[in-house]
Amino acid sequence: MKKGFTLTATLKYLGFCLVFGLFLMATGCNKDFENTLPQNFRNDTLGLGAGKKVLYIVLDGVTGAAIKALAPPNLAQINAKATYTYEGLADNKYNVITNASAWTTMLTGYDYTKHNVTSEDFSGLNLQTTPTVFTRIKSSLNNARTVSIASTIAFNDKLAADATVKQNVADDAAVKTAVVTELTTNNPSMVVAQFHNAETAGAANGYTAATPAYAAAIKSIDGYIGEILTALKARKGYSGENWLVVIASNKGGGPSGGAPGSNIFNDPSRNAYIAFYNPRFSSALISQPDPNSYPFVGTGPRFIATTNSNVTAIQNNTAIGNFGTTGDFTFMFKFRDDYGQANYYPMFLAKRNAFNSVSSTGWGFLFGANSAQLDWGGTPRPGFGIDIRDGRWHTVAFTIGLLNGVRTLTLYVDGLTRYSGSINGRNIDNNIPLRLGGDVGTNGDTQTNLLIRDVALFNVNMSATDVAAIMRTQIKPSTPFYNNLLGFWPGNETSGTTMLDQSGKGNNFTYSSNVTFAGFEEISTNISPDISPAAYLSVPNGVDIPLLIYNWLNIAVSPQWGLTGRLYIPTVSLPTN
Repeated sequence: MKKGFTLTATLKYLGFCLVFGLFLMATGCNKDFENTLPQNFRNDTLGLGAGKKVLYIVLDGVTGAAIKALAPPNLAQINAKATYTYEGLADNKYNVITNASAWTTMLTGYDYTKHNVTSEDFSGLNLQTTPTVFTRIKSSLNNARTVSIASTIAFNDKLAADATVKQNVADDAAVKTAVVTELTTNNPSMVVAQFHNAETAGAANGYTAATPAYAAAIKSIDGYIGEILTALKARKGYSGENWLVVIASNKGGGPSGGAPGSNIFNDPSRNAYIAFYNPRFSSALISQPDPNSYPFVGTGPRFIATTNSNVTAIQNNTAIGNFGTTGDFTFMFKFRDDYGQANYYPMFLAKRNAFNSVSSTGWGFLFGANSAQLDWGGTPRPGFGIDIRDGRWHTVAFTIGLLNGVRTLTLYVDGLTRYSGSINGRNIDNNIPLRLGGDVGTNGDTQTNLLIRDVALFNVNMSATDVAAIMRTQIKPSTPFYNNLLGFWPGNETSGTTMLDQSGKGNNFTYSSNVTFAGFEEISTNISPDISPAAYLSVPNGVDIPLLIYNWLNIAVSPQWGLTGRLYIPTVSLPTN
């Protein structure tokens, strides 16, 4: 952890609390955290003295990925004395993002659910309920000079009405010239500069560093930033001033609007470069959490078989789980064994009679010592090959289909192929319903205690690659082969006796009346769960910027303002003797 930060920028797992980035979510795990500063807050931010001012440079359509790839020289110098990110988010929701909505977010400190701007015409904007930084500074600081210089007329006309000075200029070069003039001749408290050429180039040619016109526009803006910083440092009173320089993309570029549940970090329209710079700041790069560290979070039915009680889920359609002698299928599920000790033969997921003898009819999964196996009508009976009785989540699947003209059963555990063999001509169909959970628990060798989740049956013989990828995930409409589902049972209920078939086929399971549902939160090497929305707050968002500006200018933020951003406090480099 870098000195000065209150929390590390990597993902932590603390019971049921998730720690992301430089903040801790305001949950029961940290009830003292406030998203806004106390109403009476008056501080000398970071001990940098009086004369604090803000230079806020807005980069329209400049993706963080492009900045990282191009490494423009002036922004590279900024990064050496900044808290910065190439993976910031212009917006952490699933809406279609526009220039207007992004500008409004980063100038008000409210996301679109509060400022209501989604379209380029600013329809829905109400600055009475979501004032801009210009309005807040005007009402909070006497004689503060705020200046907005924009190459897009709507930027000033819609959002800078309360700026002391607003200038509409022809292009980015003119923005640079006007900012340099303002810094050279006047005494502003805040200067906002809006550059738009990269957005124009990206929209016409593509928003990637490999696109010549887009890359050239970014490099030109970088040159303008260099000239602006030179002018800033040449100010006569600069030695007695403390400037917070914020450089931030309003948005990224490309198709916008991620599907609910998708990973917003993969949405290029939201990918933003954001930097908070001051010559006395230490360099601190903030990156998104490692996808391998996302926790698998939810609830699942607990299947217990004891001498006194057996918990099961019974499939209402007795044809589900019959595979006949032809056709292609893939069956998969996730499970966690909590019994905690080796035992033999309790069957925990099966389409056959209770496991009290080998049967030529039906199939099922059963434990064996510290592992498990798949019994296919008595033979074959391939084992999992690993210890799975460890209280951790594991993934299991089998496929049925032709291999070199032979109908073949292939077993997968935790993404790896564990067995492949012929079942050619074998018909083990029956009228016994598919059952989850053991229905015998007469002694220590037949007792169970496990969770089962995400049971899925497809009418396709997936490849090993597809099985390994899909069995790790949480199935949704965007999952490959989703339209091939014969049934999908997430098991994410929290009450009731119905295990709902979310494939739309209506093949529900019925839980026994004594079922209970257990919550879980676990980082598993075997599962790639959907990202938690909390992860999007681990990097600076456009909505966070106004809160830092108010903090820097010693403006007390009332809780009644209801700002939706988080406060980032950069690290200060202490002088050396």
